[in-house]
Order: sequence, then C-alpha cells, then structure tokens
Amino acid sequence: MLLRTFLLSIVTLFVLLSSIWALLALWYQAPGGMLGRLGWCGLWMLGMAGCLYWLWAGPSGWQGTLAYVLLLGLLLLWWTGIQPSHERKWADELAHITTGEVERNRIRLDNVRNFEWRSTEDYDIRWESREYDLRRLRAVDMITSYWGLSSIAHVLVSFGFDDGEHVAFSVEIRREQHESFSEIGGFFKQFELSIIASDERDVVRVRSNVRNEDLWLYRINLSPTDARELFRSFVVQANQLAEHPRFYHTVTGNCTTIVFSMMKQIVEGLPLDYRLLLTGYLPAYVHDVGGMMPGLQLEDLQRRGRITDKARAAGDDPAFSRLIRRGVPGWD
Repeated sequence: MLLRTFLLSIVTLFVLLSSIWALLALWYQAPGGMLGRLGWCGLWMLGMAGCLYWLWAGPSGWQGTLAYVLLLGLLLLWWTGIQPSHERKWADELAHITTGEVERNRIRLDNVRNFEWRSTEDYDIRWESREYDLRRLRAVDMITSYWGLSSIAHVLVSFGFDDGEHVAFSVEIRREQHESFSEIGGFFKQFELSIIASDERDVVRVRSNVRNEDLWLYRINLSPTDARELFRSFVVQANQLAEHPRFYHTVTGNCTTIVFSMMKQIVEGLPLDYRLLLTGYLPAYVHDVGGMMPGLQLEDLQRRGRITDKARAAGDDPAFSRLIRRGVPGWD
C-alpha cells in the first residue's frame, strides 16, 4: 500500500510539473488569440484533472498514467511542428537580417541598419550596404545596455576602423509588429533569432536616447588576427540565420551565448560561467578571463565606461562614436 502511494505520488508530481510547461506552451503558442489560449489551457487542465482522478481512483493507476502519457505525447507532437520562419510581419527595425560576402580581408555587408530615431514610433528607415577592409580594423568594443534589473543586459559588439567608422553587431529577438519582449516567451518559441549590423548612431542612440536605457562601453583586449576572425564569425552566423531561421531561446540562444560560441572557436579555454546567462554581470566575466584593458580594476573600467550621458549629449553628431568614447579606457 505504501509503495503504491509512493509511486502514485511520483507520477502525480511529474504530471503537475509537466503540466506547468504544457500550460505555458499553450499560452504562448496556441492559436485563436486570447480566447483560444484560454480555451486550450482550460481543456488541458480538464484533461489533466481527469487523468489524476483516474490515476488515484482506478484499481491500479496505470490507466490514468497511460492517458496522461498519450495526452502529453499529442502536445509534444504539436509542439515539434512549430517551426521558425522568416515570413512574418516583422517590426520595422527587425525587417531584415544582415548578410555578408567575405573575400579574404574584404567584406560587403547588406542590410546594415542606420535608422534616424526620434521616438519609438517616429523614425526614418534606412537599410544600407557597406564595405569593410579588415586590414583597417583597429578595435573591438563590448557595449552593455541595461533597462531594469542589474543582472540582465543586452550585449553589443562594435568594431572600429582606422577611419573612425564603427559598426555594431547585435544578436536580437526578431519581434513581430504586435509583439513585445518577454523573457518567459523566449523559452517557448515566441521569437525568431536575428543578427543585425548597425551604425552606432542607430543602435546606441535608440537605447540611450529613445528607450532610456543605461549603457557602458568596454574596449576588448583582442589581437588583430582574433578581431578579424570575430568579425568574419558574425558574418558567417548572420548568413546562416538568413538561410535557416532559428528560434531565440532565453538561455541557449541569446545575445551572449551566441557570441560566446563564436569566441570559443577563436580563444581557447574560455570557461563556462553563470555570468554568461546573467548577462548584466558579463563585464566581470570578461575582465576575469583577461578580455579587457590590462592594469585596471573592473570598478574603474565601469566608472569610466558609462556612455549614457555622452550618447544623449552627442545626439546625431557625425562624430558620435568618437564623442561617446572620450575618457573610456583604451580610447582616452
């Protein structure tokens, strides 16, 4: 009797935990809008309750277990049929994925974003083609942008050339016109993944001046060879995404883990660390592995690397990238 109760309790726990996942999956992906999501979630709860009743009230419990396994199997079959797509009504700033052509040290990028932002609803749309000579690449910067919790930040990687031009790569959720970002939705196939190269006056100003986010810039300690290889890696990854759509995932496929996978191919021995997931603490991780300007404490790099006020003051000045770097270690 005790053994039966124990086994039924284990099965019940599995049913309850898997149903939490199932209800979230239905909430974020079930068709029919709000009413459809409520209806499918309600049906799941009725089915789950029936299986649990059958599990405990039946003569042996196996009938209720089998019924739930079949129910969960049908849900998983539906779930695996949800595939990423490039054919959706994307938000204007995410309408394209950057692609590139690599010919040794020369790279041509198509769909480089260079919007003129006045507000989240008022902007000029510009997608450009640009060419870069990697022999003229002089610097790599990491930019972190915070909008709420100190443990969460969006990460940009910016490449600087000897003529003063900077282009920043951003691994983004590919949000549709009616969507807003959701960390939980990122676990449940709510967004596709994209890589976008942007002019810094676009990608930094939209965060500092329009969305009122707080930004820090850190010069990264990379050899010229590794810097060029990282630029090429962004282009390769972007081309792959443009060819084969992929879902964003809050943990396994986000703005940090994608870049980390590139860096592991370039710099040997990079350790896994919780700060790769809690992206707000990523600067501490990069500092600890020797990726920032040597000889400076992290606190000093953070104090001198905050660029929010400088970005707001610079506005649309053509010298925007130079102005935001004043006083930043490695640039002063």
